[in-house]
Amino acid sequence: MDTTSARSLAGRTALVTGAASGIGRACAEVFAAAGARVYVVDLAAEPAKELAARIGGEAVVADLSDPAAVDALPDDADIVVNNAGLQHVAPVHEFPPDRFALIQRVMVEAPFRILRRTLPHMYEQDWGRVVNISSVHGLRASAFKSAYVTAKHGLEGLSKTVALEGAPYGVTSNCINPAYVRTALVEKQIAAQALAHGIREDEVVEQIMLDRTAVKRLIEADEVAQLALWLCSPHASYITGASLPVDGGWTAH
Repeated sequence: MDTTSARSLAGRTALVTGAASGIGRACAEVFAAAGARVYVVDLAAEPAKELAARIGGEAVVADLSDPAAVDALPDDADIVVNNAGLQHVAPVHEFPPDRFALIQRVMVEAPFRILRRTLPHMYEQDWGRVVNISSVHGLRASAFKSAYVTAKHGLEGLSKTVALEGAPYGVTSNCINPAYVRTALVEKQIAAQALAHGIREDEVVEQIMLDRTAVKRLIEADEVAQLALWLCSPHASYITGASLPVDGGWTAH
């Protein structure tokens, strides 16, 4: 994948959501290094501005749970990386409905609204790349994560639909499905899972997060970002409508 990084995206514009931290930050960095102009979209203003200044991108501060804010995002992206997400851990019968709805707005409705506005630009130029940062939870379920699992499955369906509609216009759409990535979101999940299961935080990583993986480590954000970059390379132009597990063997079971 290293061969794709040397200014291979010069002249392209990428829009990355949740770009101020974690996987989104790593994606913004590698896309900028490959020559793309990057819209750094995030709710956290200062981290977004700091990153944008460092990589030569443009910070766009937006609350993706607000449809009006999403509809005001730039519509001239050649590449869209739908990454922004949040988590809440609780049994279904105790899950707050407003929290469930919030997660769907940010992780399903916002990607739909973003693509609804950016696809015409991609179609017009006969080239576009949609990279949806899904999850192993877009392919498998886990207890206590009804909203997240539902949202990721919804993102999978959106991605496949865009793949079918976009193919005649040179637009590909794929999902990347990582297991647990070393991010701030996962750190919060560790604490929440410890509380939900009544175990220590170190036991959460060993007994829950790595229990179903053959490779016994968390994934690094840059590993996911490098795959996202490869999906935008000429070598991946025939890959569309796919869900690519980066899960250490989780889904091999």
